[in-house]
Amino acid sequence: MRLFRMFSAVEATAHCDLPCGVYDPAQARIEAESVKAIQEKCQGNEDPVFRTRAILIKEQRADLVKHHLWVLWTDYFKPPHFEKYPQLHELFNKATKQAGAAGGKGSMDPAEGQKLLDYIAEIDKIFWETKAAA
Repeated sequence: MRLFRMFSAVEATAHCDLPCGVYDPAQARIEAESVKAIQEKCQGNEDPVFRTRAILIKEQRADLVKHHLWVLWTDYFKPPHFEKYPQLHELFNKATKQAGAAGGKGSMDPAEGQKLLDYIAEIDKIFWETKAAA
């Protein structure tokens, strides 16, 4: 009997991989704020060493934004969320593209960094609405 208990499966259900509290759009937002801050610091700075380092760091941060957004998109949000918020797939698509070559990684313009932050703010609003309903 003990051996059976040790190997018996227990079914658990949740709307995400782990109990709530693990996922948060703040992680993506913080990295996106870094992207925008670097874009701003590079404005008017002609030092090639500084600019090279800044671009490298900005691109690393933009990759982290994409990572955090993908985790939310693929692990936290489930079909009922996408039914209630039909714009969510497109919003994530736009946000991850904005973090990539279209904006965060591909541009030194702070306006592109702000667009990324705006997309994340929309995702954040929906995220917290889903948490309140859980």
